[in-house]
Amino acid sequence: MSAHVIADDAEALAVAASLAEEFRAGASARDTERRLPRAELDRLSASGLLAVTVPADHGGADVSALTLAEIFRLLGTADGSLAQIPQSHFAYVSVIRRQGTEEQRKFFFAELLAGRRFGNAQSEAGGKHVQDIRTRLESRPDGSYVLTGVKHYSTGALFADWIPVLARAEDDRLHVAYVPSDAPGLSVIDDWDGLGQRTTASGTVRLDGVAVPGDRVLPHHLTFEGPQLHGAVAQLLHSAIDAGIAAGALAEAAEFVRTKSRPWFESGVEAAAEDPLLIQRFGELDLEVRASQALLREAARSVDAARADLTDDTAVEASLAVAAAKVQAARAAVEVSSALFEVSGTRSALHSLNLHRHWRDARTHTLHDPTRWKIQHLGRFVLNGTRPPRHGLL
Repeated sequence: MSAHVIADDAEALAVAASLAEEFRAGASARDTERRLPRAELDRLSASGLLAVTVPADHGGADVSALTLAEIFRLLGTADGSLAQIPQSHFAYVSVIRRQGTEEQRKFFFAELLAGRRFGNAQSEAGGKHVQDIRTRLESRPDGSYVLTGVKHYSTGALFADWIPVLARAEDDRLHVAYVPSDAPGLSVIDDWDGLGQRTTASGTVRLDGVAVPGDRVLPHHLTFEGPQLHGAVAQLLHSAIDAGIAAGALAEAAEFVRTKSRPWFESGVEAAAEDPLLIQRFGELDLEVRASQALLREAARSVDAARADLTDDTAVEASLAVAAAKVQAARAAVEVSSALFEVSGTRSALHSLNLHRHWRDARTHTLHDPTRWKIQHLGRFVLNGTRPPRHGLL
């Protein structure tokens, strides 16, 4: 595989905008038919966008968090499933940046620049809570490891070259094992049947005694032993996807009302787009979208500032700014995608139009982690100065 190498932030944004328009055209059909976006992901890989966070001293563009968030927002306006697939990819690039040895960074950054994709084998079902990870990483006398476990919600794994697996070693500490997708004992099952984000292939990964060389394992537990941005960056990208879904739904609603809706007979106007009550509602929805985008940009700038000077204080500020952005973006995505039908009228509910994909994507994606806990952390800090915990979901 070969890929273009993006030079800087400006080029990354231009490429993302171009691909978003390209992907938008087939998004509804892909969702309706549950046609997995293999060709689109190959285009994404070849474009170089998946390597934009590779450090400059390894040949990458090392774009800002502001740019990365905008890339995801643009993709989210086009296809809420496609935008979700590389979210974990970038989260596990961050692990390599922070915890990888020089040799590990050299190897994996070269893989990324060549267009290789990371998947995700992180979440599990049946445990006490989301961080009750039971997949085991057992050491062998020769310094290698063996992985055993079952993972669910494995977004991107079906399309990946490498699957990062979150597991616990004998000391119960978290590690990430980077496993090639064709490794013996590893199987990826396409059994995702979510009502939304239907083409993410977020199914099951089974690990039956998968052998892993020692140099493909990173100590993820160290990530959380000091000031860190791992959770903030991961949540920033989730926020960007939600903000993108909201903007995409608003744009499609406006186009529908301009071109297909009929005015209500009591309005006294010739076109639905001239109805003052509809105009008012679109203004309200636009405020929600604008607010989500503004908080997303503020959060991304906070992450960039913390990256430049990482301390407990800057990490806290970044985490809280991202929490605020995530709450607003989730609210906007669900509200706007639902209001699409309210403003567009009865015809918009036709299954053949598939306008409900925006709401289904928003409703599904915003379940990733509860915004009520983000509001809790914001309130605790404002009222009592309680700093948010260090974990990968904030």
